[in-house]
Amino acid sequence: MSEIHVRVLDPDEWPSYKDVRLRALRESPEAFVASAEEEADFPDSRWQERMERSRRILAENGEEVVGVVSVGTGHRTNIPGAGELFGLWVAPSLRGSGVARRLLEKSAKVGREVGLRQLVYWVGTDNGRAVAFASSFGFRPTDDRRPIRIRGVDEEDAESEEMMMVYPLGDSAGVPTSL
Repeated sequence: MSEIHVRVLDPDEWPSYKDVRLRALRESPEAFVASAEEEADFPDSRWQERMERSRRILAENGEEVVGVVSVGTGHRTNIPGAGELFGLWVAPSLRGSGVARRLLEKSAKVGREVGLRQLVYWVGTDNGRAVAFASSFGFRPTDDRRPIRIRGVDEEDAESEEMMMVYPLGDSAGVPTSL
């Protein structure tokens, strides 16, 4: 495996984000609320708008994109000083190799750079691997839960639940602020 390079996409690189997002939705439909079929029909202007709302972070292995995560800077959470981590995906062949950790490290750095005090990450309660990974990185579970509907897995939408996990970005570890 070549060196994994992790970087923040520039807004004009929206086609790269679109490609990896659709790839992630097709490969792991159970991990996302949206479906590839739904998002594939989005006009280019919608992809461009998405780039303005959140930072999109790619992991690349040479020329191949092998992972993605997004950091929203407050548009989807009501917690002051919090951003949201979402859309985390790593190519199946590289899961468990440290790519996701590198994406989260870059996400935390980006969050600090834009003045966030914590990152919120909604994780499926039935996704033990994701919960364990987020916990190992330092995310802490909260009592906040929300129902989700996963599209594109079977003939019908699947119902599930997510829990909010929080990662403090400040100098002190422990309980995040504003919860």
